[in-house]
Amino acid sequence: MSPAGCSHVNSFKVENWKQNLRAIYQCFVWSGTPETRKRKAKSCICHMCGAHLNRLHSCLYCVFFGCFTKKHIHDHAKVKRHNLAIDLLYGGIYCFICQDYIYDREMEQIAKEEQRKAWKLQAFTPSLVSPYQYALTDPKDQQEEKCHCLDVRRKILQYLDRTSSWRLGVGEKYSTWEPTKRELELLRHNPKRRKITTNCTIGLRGLINLGNTCFMNCIVQALTHTPLLRDFFLSDRHKCEMQSPNSCLVCEMSTLFQEFYSGHRSPHIPYRLLHLVWTHARHLAGYEQQDAHEFLIAALDVLHRHCKGDDNGKKANNPNHCNCIIDQIFTGGLQSDVTCQVCHGVSTTIDPFWDISLDLPGSSSPFWPLSPGSDSGVVNGESHVSGMTTLTDCLRRFTRPEHLGSSAKIKCSGCHSYQESTKQLTMKKLPIVACFHLKRFEHSAKLRRKITTYVSFPLELDMTPFMASSKESRINGQYQQPQDSLNNDNKYSLFAVVNHQGTLESGHYTSFIRQHKDQWFKCDDAIITKASIKDVLDSEGYLLFYHKQFLEYE
Repeated sequence: MSPAGCSHVNSFKVENWKQNLRAIYQCFVWSGTPETRKRKAKSCICHMCGAHLNRLHSCLYCVFFGCFTKKHIHDHAKVKRHNLAIDLLYGGIYCFICQDYIYDREMEQIAKEEQRKAWKLQAFTPSLVSPYQYALTDPKDQQEEKCHCLDVRRKILQYLDRTSSWRLGVGEKYSTWEPTKRELELLRHNPKRRKITTNCTIGLRGLINLGNTCFMNCIVQALTHTPLLRDFFLSDRHKCEMQSPNSCLVCEMSTLFQEFYSGHRSPHIPYRLLHLVWTHARHLAGYEQQDAHEFLIAALDVLHRHCKGDDNGKKANNPNHCNCIIDQIFTGGLQSDVTCQVCHGVSTTIDPFWDISLDLPGSSSPFWPLSPGSDSGVVNGESHVSGMTTLTDCLRRFTRPEHLGSSAKIKCSGCHSYQESTKQLTMKKLPIVACFHLKRFEHSAKLRRKITTYVSFPLELDMTPFMASSKESRINGQYQQPQDSLNNDNKYSLFAVVNHQGTLESGHYTSFIRQHKDQWFKCDDAIITKASIKDVLDSEGYLLFYHKQFLEYE
């Protein structure tokens, strides 16, 4: 059984509560007709300050509208003890006792039904009146809004078709669409396609927090902006072979990508994704705050397991090796060389990895000190200021030779006896997407804390010095800049950063996402705001996602 949701909704679920909730959605949230939109524009203002904006919410118990940003709705809830309110822009239910947006299955079903009704009314209204057309006076702008409504209609038809075909389990998810006479007339008057500029925000969409689920939302933002993963799902490459497609996480991710790139701007409610994660990763079930890194690994593991029915997984040369889209993008090879200190024989093993966890200065484990010559200058695009730790420093420590000591002797195949040895990790095979996990949460028998050490990370990263093939360029475990600077095979570009604010016991996750080459956005659950490169590089950093600049042809 899934953990129970918010129990405070029971105070609202009295006689005729469903009809009352439907009326609120119809009149004040999902306005489907011009009359309801006019009524919403006139009546939905804050009863305290008279503002239309500032995240207006409506009390579910009485006729009161209040600003969420200015906390006028909070004051009303405190005085009247009315614990639930509805967001009039997105339709989410907020509980003032839980202090978060909540999920309730019955309420969510009503919201979805009323939203679909409103979409149909907007799409099939003969006059094609836009919800925002009252503010448009330029005929050209009104014409664009009419075309927008046509686009909404097409998306609704595609959505209904995809939903029915998924249930049948067929591979083709789209049906043909024939334009009406009215649509043909509009297309003749508007023959040119709208140009997509660099300011296009298709693919950017907020995610409603379902109760301490910011750890999931930030990872979803990173995955949906992974280029090859996006191309895979938007090209309908997944062929589900599970007996119950409703339990397939890959099918749900496919739906999620369709939602993100549909053009809708209202925040998406990922309740199905959360339920599937709870189902397949039981240790993450519940409304407690979870670790974003742990969720990433669990999500990749479930996606990997559910992808094995795809064609790519079947065509792998090695039957024990999966060549699914997850392995193709995220899996790298980590080489471990154990060298005997007596005969200098080397034992090598190569293990797959999805991410690299890096120790930080300030942790209980001794951090490798910087070499005297690295206090200044620029390495890997990072400015080395005295006393500042960089991502390159962390990688140097990760790949340095480590003496295992007398308490960890191994049986040497050359000496045929137990000898002391050294161990060194290097990259044998680099993944397309390299994820670096900065170990900010320290858990030990005597210590539980968060490490807030600032780590400088670059926009572009060259992994050549940390490759197994570059091992010969290291002298005494110290880094030397490779002479071959023209090798681009191992160069990466930053495209996502996950941050954690707060303490070990209480905190909040946000993420930075690169939409275009130099355009960054901050994703804070349902709120998406533009960010500068300085905002990204000045952030603390918890998970860093880098994408290869050049892909090898296989």
